[in-house]
Amino acid sequence: MPNPALASESRGIWARLFSNPWLGFVLAVIVIGLDQYTKAWASAELQYRVPVEITGWFDLMLAHNTGAAFSFLASAGGWQRWFLAFVALLVSAVVSVWLTRLQPSETLLGIALGLVLGGGVGNLIDRVSFGYVVDFISWHYDDWYWPAFNLADSAICLGAVLLVWDSFFGQTRKQASQ
Repeated sequence: MPNPALASESRGIWARLFSNPWLGFVLAVIVIGLDQYTKAWASAELQYRVPVEITGWFDLMLAHNTGAAFSFLASAGGWQRWFLAFVALLVSAVVSVWLTRLQPSETLLGIALGLVLGGGVGNLIDRVSFGYVVDFISWHYDDWYWPAFNLADSAICLGAVLLVWDSFFGQTRKQASQ
């Protein structure tokens, strides 16, 4: 017969380990690891700017982005590398502090912040190490191409969507629970 006290203690350990802020930090580490692994794979296996067709709308194509989102500032002359690295470092610090101040009930917010943090640090590692961010996912329709991106970019976007979702619906849930 299972020991209820042991089961309760076990749930307590998992609840503490995966509660805020740890859930966000654990998720960030997972995102960073997967992001760096896939970028290393893409850099080793793909030829620069040579698409490998997966479907009629999805290619793998190695690209290097020296700018920010959508190659903003890509042709700025080099100063953007350290400026964007500084911005990423500052945002990562703010998100880390925010994570440590979350309430245990703010799980969705912790997930969102963990995704943003992991994606930001993943791209920061590239920017500092290489001077550019490695991108390799390419979506297109006919002759219209979405800018190439990577897993870190995807995590940042998903985290941003969850932040917006939480800002609209998280407060309602918080008020209902009080």
